[in-house]
Amino acid sequence: MKTKPHPQRIGIVSLGCAKNLVDTERLMKQLDSNHIELISNPGPDDRIDAVIINTCGFINDAKQESIDTILQFVDAKKEGKLQQLYVMGCLSERYREQLKAEIPEVNAFFGVNELQKLVKEVGGTFKKRLLGERFLTTPKHYAYLKIAEGCDRKCSFCSIPLIRGKHLSRPMEEILSEAKNLVAGGVKELNVISQDTTYYGLDLYKKRMLPELLKQLAEIPGVRWIRLHYTYPDGFPMETLDIIRENPKICNYLDIPLQHISSSILKSMKRGIDAEGTMSLLEKIREKVPGIAVRSTLIVGYPGETEKDFRALKDFVTRARFERLGVFTYSHEEDTAAFGLKDNVPASVKRRRVDEIMEIQQGISFEINQEKIGQVFDVLIDRVEGDYFIGRTAFDSPEIDNEVLIRKPNADLQTGEIYPVKIFDADAFDLFGEIDLYLQTKNLEK
Repeated sequence: MKTKPHPQRIGIVSLGCAKNLVDTERLMKQLDSNHIELISNPGPDDRIDAVIINTCGFINDAKQESIDTILQFVDAKKEGKLQQLYVMGCLSERYREQLKAEIPEVNAFFGVNELQKLVKEVGGTFKKRLLGERFLTTPKHYAYLKIAEGCDRKCSFCSIPLIRGKHLSRPMEEILSEAKNLVAGGVKELNVISQDTTYYGLDLYKKRMLPELLKQLAEIPGVRWIRLHYTYPDGFPMETLDIIRENPKICNYLDIPLQHISSSILKSMKRGIDAEGTMSLLEKIREKVPGIAVRSTLIVGYPGETEKDFRALKDFVTRARFERLGVFTYSHEEDTAAFGLKDNVPASVKRRRVDEIMEIQQGISFEINQEKIGQVFDVLIDRVEGDYFIGRTAFDSPEIDNEVLIRKPNADLQTGEIYPVKIFDADAFDLFGEIDLYLQTKNLEK
């Protein structure tokens, strides 16, 4: 029986969230160790031996993007531009049998925990000694640090526990070892992620260990910024705020998806917190860490969301004045608890509600940014784009938050370095700055 040749040049396409990206980077490290040439995010017209697509299966829009990407490379395969096509990740985990039946051109599908099988499929040898090591696809000065897999929460709208399973914390020593390796490789900013970072340690150590983990991460020489993502409001470990406030390496930034403010909607969502508890928590966060940048996400169009519920949500956004906010339309996901409810908010109404909330948020963001004019911030330079160096303050996460633009003719900066920047202009989502020469000179003298 003739066997297919093993690919020597593989394109990797990573879709979805930062947690998915970490999985992709772990796969790429394994393939690279097998001397396989890697092409990150190839296009359908690139001629390569094989393509691996790491898919997202969280909500309808993400699933559609995954399907569309697979079909693009199916067409490329039919045209002879690649020989083999593999699909991995959340969509593959959740819909493997349907995908096999509907897209037979894919050579094989792999779930979220089948990295070893995939490496073997493409002719490689899986190397356990590389566990925790990654082939970074982000700029070399920042990386995502995944501290756990899965989720034990029962949120009615969420399919993640169906896909990723129960919460499984990584041992702290394993996380710290990975973080030290990343920093040794030039990483200055660690973005801490998992499905629920505040749950970290409950399964392994029988208590919430996020504060202790943050303290130990901050002790790593060379790390400059540590940023906390995907915290959960119910049972939030308040001592985490003390760590953020007291340690200069931990950014005054908190990503806390609140999802809604209507108590009836929150109860149906099974969030474990009501409107009063949500407002109280937000007040305590800002009281304990003055000046903290709070990022949140909201869902509109959840089953049964009335115009009254939506008005309450708009009022909440106006009062809460989030520094950063994302808004999503409810996605009716099979096998979730909410799937038994009638998806009774029309798509057009969902979109209108997103637009209305984001219009309010745009005004808030503009006002907050205007207050920054004349102030000096440390800015980490991410990239060069056209006539500008593009960077971020400690109050901004990569790819999703505000950026600082510094004109190239007025500065000679290095990607991955941090500079004092004085803000002279701002719009709703970007700041415009110039190097503060006095502070820069002082830093050089040090």
